[in-house]
Amino acid sequence: MTTLLAADGLCSGYGRIEVLHGVSLAAPAGSVVAVLGPNGVGKTTLLRTLSGSLPNWSGTIHLDGHRIDGRPAFEVARMGVMLIPEGRGVFPGLSVEDNLTIAGREAGRLDDASRGERLQNTLSMFPLLGDRMSQAAGRLSGGEQRMLALSRAFLSEPRVLLIDEISQGLAPIVVEILFGAIARLKGEGRTIVLVEQYLTYALRLADIVYVMAKGQVVFVGEPTEITGEGVLVGTSGQRGGASRRR
Repeated sequence: MTTLLAADGLCSGYGRIEVLHGVSLAAPAGSVVAVLGPNGVGKTTLLRTLSGSLPNWSGTIHLDGHRIDGRPAFEVARMGVMLIPEGRGVFPGLSVEDNLTIAGREAGRLDDASRGERLQNTLSMFPLLGDRMSQAAGRLSGGEQRMLALSRAFLSEPRVLLIDEISQGLAPIVVEILFGAIARLKGEGRTIVLVEQYLTYALRLADIVYVMAKGQVVFVGEPTEITGEGVLVGTSGQRGGASRRR
């Protein structure tokens, strides 16, 4: 498979504190790449660096063979890399309808009829949003805001979607809906890099799994090569038959 997003030797962090220590990652076109590991190992920092929200200190990032590191986040987004950050990923001061309208316009290659059809398909997946079109996005519940963030991804059609902990703090029924939507994005051929603690869903969707520990990748492989227990403790030791590969 052709690699669409590739990072090589990334080092990044906050202030003088280095969080990523030479992280490399490859996301083949149309694949779901799950980045797993305990809290505080650099997963969110990795997504922020890939999206341009956080500068990389060294290393390179390529999108479809073109180098994108060093560009501002808005430019990286225009090139097709969309980050859904932990918690929100919406414009809280704008209405639900305005959030969706902006996302639809970002898909510049679509005509008005195609945008309208895609909007209706998206709202059929998240009917709660259809009842809240005039409501400010910031007043939605946490689960509804994440539904709106995924709706924006459906409408803007990014080349690469970076999703950070979309299930955090949500009821299981909402998590089921959200991962159903992510599975649908995968079915459409979207390339997704997914940071997630909900291991059952992450491993079910993933084609490739990266496990991080202390700012480094300690395992790369297929979901079938590891168990949930192995992912959780594999950052400091080996269990569940998980082998280390880099």
